[in-house]
Amino acid sequence: MKLTAQQVEDLIHLGFAAKKKMLGIEEVRPGFVRTRLPYRDSMLRPGNVLSGPALFTAADLTMYALVLSHVGPEMMAVTANFNMNFLSKAKPGDIIGEGKMLKLGRRLAVMETLLYSSAEPETLVAHVTGSYALPVKS
Repeated sequence: MKLTAQQVEDLIHLGFAAKKKMLGIEEVRPGFVRTRLPYRDSMLRPGNVLSGPALFTAADLTMYALVLSHVGPEMMAVTANFNMNFLSKAKPGDIIGEGKMLKLGRRLAVMETLLYSSAEPETLVAHVTGSYALPVKS
């Protein structure tokens, strides 16, 4: 572990020039991060469910937080691959992400993220796998 939950949260906030807290980092430990994307009405799609773009944002930010917590303040780590399977309708609520590091190499981090809605925390709404390209160290 290179960064704490608060350090990761601060980096994401600064890196995206967010005026409001865009992602809460609830837990960081070796190989794992738990995040919370606060609910906003703009996340809803017709049918009163959380939208795909909102879930994508939560998953991508969870993976970014996982990378930062393990490699340090490498702001230029970027998404290289992303695959999302939607499993259940996500009722309106905060989006909870649980990210797991599958492999951390010198140039690539491979991860898995599980997404839940705080409205039904026991229901898995999406399963995501992805990778981040890491900047080359000189």
